[in-house]
Amino acid sequence: MKLCILSGGAAAGLVNPLKADFEAAHACQIRSTFSAVGAMKEKLLAGEPCDLLILTQALIEGLMASGHVRAGSLAALGVVKTGIAVKAGSARPTIQTRADLQAAFRAAEGIYFPDPKLATAGIHFFKVLQTLGLDVELVDRFRTFPNGATAMAAMAKDTGANLIGCTQVTEIKYTAGIDLIGLLPQEFELATVYALGIPTTAQQPELAQQLAQLLTGSSTRELRIAGGFELQD
Repeated sequence: MKLCILSGGAAAGLVNPLKADFEAAHACQIRSTFSAVGAMKEKLLAGEPCDLLILTQALIEGLMASGHVRAGSLAALGVVKTGIAVKAGSARPTIQTRADLQAAFRAAEGIYFPDPKLATAGIHFFKVLQTLGLDVELVDRFRTFPNGATAMAAMAKDTGANLIGCTQVTEIKYTAGIDLIGLLPQEFELATVYALGIPTTAQQPELAQQLAQLLTGSSTRELRIAGGFELQD
């Protein structure tokens, strides 16, 4: 029995540590795809098999309104903020102000971030770069990837110096070899509520509901907090 998940990259570090135990307990196989939330929405609408959908709450609510997600299945995972990262052990630039950000990005040899067209953090970060007047000036240093997790993994493997990245805190914290140095300054802050829902086309809705309860329940509370989710109690 297969349980198919389409999810934004922010939830990868939450789902993956629970996968083996859940599969063993329920005699199932989880097939999960993590990428930009916009890309995951497009996959669902294109007919990709999906039993559990994890996206921003706004997208889940929209899909519920259009009849693609079961009414009453929405459950919040928590709030995810957007942060700045460097390779582990690297110098940590100051990022408290607009001027600090400009200096940090100009000093970087590579700037890693998720898809600026489909990923929540990527869309927002590119707008920040535009506001800072750096979207054209530094374009040759941009390193974009389908989601924040792949962007951070690539930065961790890059042997270059003075690398910097921006994505959601969850994707930074779950990536080995990367350090979170802080959140975007308040004027550029992005806080995104993530939620899950069960598509109306789900083939395993009961099993999906059990996984949903695990992901949002008290037993995984500390895992969510440690991974960068701020809970809405």
